[in-house]
Amino acid sequence: MVDTKRAITLGIVMLAFGFGLCKAWHQPAPVLGFRMPVIEPVAAQPEAAVPPVQRRRYGRDNEPNVNVGTFSSYFASSRQSAQVHASSIVELKDGRTRAFWFSGSREGASDVTINSAVFDPASGEWSTEQVIADRSGTQRALHRYIAKLGNPVAGQAADGTLRLFYVTVSLGGWAGSSITMLTSKDEGETWSAPRRLITSPFINISTLVKGTPFLYADGTMGLPVYHEFVTKFAEILRLDAAGNVIDKQRLARGGQGTLQPVVLVKSPDEALVLTRYAGKDNPHLARRISTADGGRHWGPVEKSSFPNPDAALSGVALADGRLLAVLNHQEQGRDSLSLMLSTDGGNDWKEIHRLEEMRVIRDKNLDEKQCLRIVHGLLLNSDKTLAQAPAATLDAYVDSAKAWVLANGNCRFEFSYPYMIQASNGDIHLAYTWNRVFIKHVTFDQTWLNRRSKKGADAKH
Repeated sequence: MVDTKRAITLGIVMLAFGFGLCKAWHQPAPVLGFRMPVIEPVAAQPEAAVPPVQRRRYGRDNEPNVNVGTFSSYFASSRQSAQVHASSIVELKDGRTRAFWFSGSREGASDVTINSAVFDPASGEWSTEQVIADRSGTQRALHRYIAKLGNPVAGQAADGTLRLFYVTVSLGGWAGSSITMLTSKDEGETWSAPRRLITSPFINISTLVKGTPFLYADGTMGLPVYHEFVTKFAEILRLDAAGNVIDKQRLARGGQGTLQPVVLVKSPDEALVLTRYAGKDNPHLARRISTADGGRHWGPVEKSSFPNPDAALSGVALADGRLLAVLNHQEQGRDSLSLMLSTDGGNDWKEIHRLEEMRVIRDKNLDEKQCLRIVHGLLLNSDKTLAQAPAATLDAYVDSAKAWVLANGNCRFEFSYPYMIQASNGDIHLAYTWNRVFIKHVTFDQTWLNRRSKKGADAKH
C-alpha cells in the first residue's frame, strides 16, 4: 500500500514537473515581425506589343511572349514504377530551383527515400533525381530505429544555408512522427548528417511538417508544423541560426481539425495562415488564422471560403498585396486542382485557372483502354518533352501511371499536396503530386498571372 501511494505521489510530481517544464520551455522568445522576401520589380509590357501565339494542344511554346506571358509544366521526378508524394521546392542563389519529395514502393514503406532534382529555368530542364536521405542512413545518424520517412520541406536560412526538414517515424503511424533536419552549404550538392529537432522536452513525438518555412525580421526561421497524436492542431516552430527550436506557438486548440498550416506573409506585421481541415463540420471548409502584430499573437480559427476534402493546400503572398492559393477546391476527392487569387487580403477568392480536372469521369465506368487514353493525353499536356519523345518512352510513362490510376479496377486520378513559392524574379513555381507516380512542376510569370486575373474579372461583368 505504501509503495502504491509512493508511486502515485511520484507520478504526480513527475507530471507536475513535466507540465512546469513544458510551460517554461514554451515561454515565447521576442518576435520582431516578418522579413519580407526581395522580389525584383516586373517591368510593364505593352498590352498589344506582340500578337497572340497560336498554341498547340499539347506542349508549350519555347519563346516567351509579352502579350500572353509564359506558362510551362514539366515532370520534376524521373524515376518510374514508384510512388512519389509530398513535394516541396526552394529557390537557389543562382536562380535555379530545387525540389524534394519522397519516393518508394508505397507511402510508409521501408524503402522510401527522400529524393531531389534541380530545375534550370534557362534551359527549361530538370536534372536526374538523386537520393538525399534514406531510412537506414537516418537511423544510423540518429542512433534510433526508424521505420519510415515522409514529407520533406526545404527552406533557406538567413545566412543562405539550405535546410531540409523531413518526417521520421520510429513506432506507429504518422502520429508518432518527429522532425529530422539536414543542412547544406553548397545548394544541396552535399548535406550534413541528419539531426532530430527537439520540438518538445516531453516525449518529443507527433510533430509533422508540410508548410513553407519563412523568416522573421531578426533572421530566425519560422517552420509551420502540426500535431496529430490524440488530437490535431497547427503550430509554428521558431528556429535560431543553428537550427535549434527556441519557441513554439500553438495556432489552434485541439479538436479544431487544423492540419498542415501554410503561412502567407503579407507585410512585416501581417500574415494569414491557411490550414487543411480534418474535422467533422459541414460544409467541409479550410481554416484561416491571422496576425497583425508580426506573429506575437494569432487570432481565432475561422472558416475560410475554401471547400476542403481533408487535403493539403499551399499559398503565397505577392509583393503587390495579392494572394495566390492552390488547392483541391471541392469537399470530396482530389481529382481537381485549382489556382485561386485574392485581392482583398484573403477574404474573397476567385478561381483564375484550373490546373487539373478529372471530376467529369468519376461515374463514367471507363474501361482500361479508355482510361489509359486519358492518361496518355494528360502526360503529353504535363511535360512538353514527352511530345517529342520516342513512343517507347511515352509508353513507359503510361505504364508507370497505370499502376496507380487503375489500382482498384476503376479509373481514378489524384492531383494533390501542392507547394508553391515565388522566385526572386517574380515567377511562380508550383510542385504537386501527379497521380502518386510523378511530381509535376508548373511555372508561370507575372504577365500570364495578370492576364488570367483580368480574364476572370472580365468574365464576371
